[in-house]
Amino acid sequence: MKLKVYADRMSQPSRAVLIFCKVNGIEFEEVKVDISKRQQLTPQYKEINPMGKVPAIVDGRFKLFESHAILRYLVCAFPGVPDHWYPADLFKRAKINSVLDWHHSNLRHGAVTYVVNTVLGPPMGQQANPQAAAEADKLLSASLSKIESFWLKGNSKFLAGGLQPSIADLSLVCEITELEVLDEEDRIRILGPYKKVQQWIESTRSATSPHFDEVHNILFKAKAKFQEQRMFGINAAALPQLCSLASRVNVVAGAAVVVKAASYVDEAWECSSKQTSLPSKTTST
Repeated sequence: MKLKVYADRMSQPSRAVLIFCKVNGIEFEEVKVDISKRQQLTPQYKEINPMGKVPAIVDGRFKLFESHAILRYLVCAFPGVPDHWYPADLFKRAKINSVLDWHHSNLRHGAVTYVVNTVLGPPMGQQANPQAAAEADKLLSASLSKIESFWLKGNSKFLAGGLQPSIADLSLVCEITELEVLDEEDRIRILGPYKKVQQWIESTRSATSPHFDEVHNILFKAKAKFQEQRMFGINAAALPQLCSLASRVNVVAGAAVVVKAASYVDEAWECSSKQTSLPSKTTST
């Protein structure tokens, strides 16, 4: 029975699992769980992952959640996955495990909290928390600094010190690419000081091409939507004056200004993909 991957491409861990499967030629069915519609909290999905989060997999009768556990499982369960992803060498594998364990309480906590409290939260009905964003900003910067100075010290191209990426590289880079939805100046402020981190991101992207960009396409679309919304926000204060001026010249022109401004107000979550929708009923496998 074909592997099923339950995921939302707006989710950083989901993207890591999807890219890994694609890069390594693992045959699977992608089942979209739309977190913007809270499908991860539905009873049918909680039969797969009681924690109500994505991603999760179903492989025959076996169900598994938590992206790092999934990545480790895929390496071991599917023949032909190159050793560099999760080496058989005990010392190298332990080093990768240490990065993955560090990730959740440091880089991920900082990145997710910051992005949610600055960009992603409000469209989902969550009020932004400036204090939480400020604290997350510090943790995010500290985490990037640690990656730059420790795991990428010297001539290290990837986190485990090899010439090819591991599951740790893929997981952490997918985390950092979530910063794409930020205001461009803010994103540059955060990533700009870390030249080795930027090169490492590009190296991981190149090593997983073309699947990296394909899976991240929904994020790039969301980025464009948020940029449009920011443009609308900047010009909102001037809208009454623009409409008034236009109406004095021509009533039709005034209406055109309003319509043009309104066109910027789109839901960021309308980014669509050709993924399989979550069925109304999930059968046991």
